[in-house]
Amino acid sequence: MNDNSDDVLVRIRDLHFSRGNRKIFNGVDLDIRRGKVTAIMGPSGTGKTTLLKLIGGQLKPDQGSIQVDGLEVPKLKLSKLYELRKRIGMLFQSGALLTDINVFDNVAFPIREHTNMPPSMIRDMVLMKLESVGLRNARDMMPSELSGGMARRVALARAMALDPMMILYDEPFTGQDPISMGVIVQLIRLLNDALGLTSIVVSHDVQETATIADDIYVLSEGKVVGHGTPQQLAETDSDWVKQFMQGLPDGPVPFHYLGMQYVDDLLAGTDPERGV
Repeated sequence: MNDNSDDVLVRIRDLHFSRGNRKIFNGVDLDIRRGKVTAIMGPSGTGKTTLLKLIGGQLKPDQGSIQVDGLEVPKLKLSKLYELRKRIGMLFQSGALLTDINVFDNVAFPIREHTNMPPSMIRDMVLMKLESVGLRNARDMMPSELSGGMARRVALARAMALDPMMILYDEPFTGQDPISMGVIVQLIRLLNDALGLTSIVVSHDVQETATIADDIYVLSEGKVVGHGTPQQLAETDSDWVKQFMQGLPDGPVPFHYLGMQYVDDLLAGTDPERGV
């Protein structure tokens, strides 16, 4: 684990978090390096999106430290937390565009809300963000007129509106056709490097994510079960990580639900209560 504070933008130590009786995180440590694309991966239900909410201060941990740019997020007063959130962009899985206003106004919305820029400067800023995602000429379209891929790109332009230091991507590839997915994959990498961003990509799409990630953390059952570069994880000795990264149908996570053996079940005879 890298403890160089100049290199690490998000530093998480001994993170514990539960929902009711269910333990989501049970002592998680991870570092998000500045200027890099870090992927958080794992099967559905392992708390990947929950981790983004903890980093953004929407949720508070039961125990542990979450530092973003040196600030202990769970201990921030509300005003300081809002200031930090202005420096963090978020791309929601659904895109979450405002449906009653056009593309231009969707991207302009956070700028109007959080700055005192004159309209002429806001216009230039919005056109710049839309140009970076290839949709400057779609600025007058309504969200209902956009394809799924276009909507995701508009949402990305909005996430960049306030020139954040970091962007959080929640399942950015879900529901995209191959071309749209390829565009979004390329945009995440290019914009991260061109703008000096730090990107956290939550996903279970292994191939797409591995092509752009500098670091990958694999989560399962409340723990980090794998960490390294895509190349290091491709060469891992861990059977569990190997099964996940290669999409193998059977392994440490079994294909068959655990219980009585098939032969024993057949030989067990009839079950009157079930009519068989």
